[in-house]
Amino acid sequence: MSAAVKYREIVREIALDHYGYVTTKEAIEAGVPAVELPKLAARGGLENVAYGLYRVPDIPPTAYDQFAEALLRAGEGAHLHGESVLALFGLADVNPRQIKVAVRRRVRAQLPPFIELTQVKDEARTTFYEGLTAQPIADAILECRGRIETERLLEAAKQARGEGLLTTTEWQRVRKGLRS
Repeated sequence: MSAAVKYREIVREIALDHYGYVTTKEAIEAGVPAVELPKLAARGGLENVAYGLYRVPDIPPTAYDQFAEALLRAGEGAHLHGESVLALFGLADVNPRQIKVAVRRRVRAQLPPFIELTQVKDEARTTFYEGLTAQPIADAILECRGRIETERLLEAAKQARGEGLLTTTEWQRVRKGLRS
């Protein structure tokens, strides 16, 4: 078996866990030299999405791909924020034009128009949903006050509670926060 085939298999394994995406950093950590990624892309085994970010084209797309891409483009420490967390679960009937990504540091990369960055303080809480780093749903619902109607947010909280996405404590905190 040639090295190129082996590298392609390693990159594919990484991508299967990340919605089809692989970063140069992840590939290097898995033993694939950085110079191999552009070679694989030239042969059609990868698509170069952005600097240091590739996609394996034959991995079937999912509803979460664009969220994953937004997080990977924003870099380490990025997490989904506000309406984007609600959109991830189809809560509050939101369909934002941009994926809101919160970062703790400055991002220098050129980002496509579908990504909106927000600076947050270091103490921002995060969790994982569907393998994506995100603001907890309770925090996201409260974050959207003033941008989404209160009734829709209450309905989103009820739906999230019914789906087991909110604990009893979070449910009570959200209800109290939306009443004030």
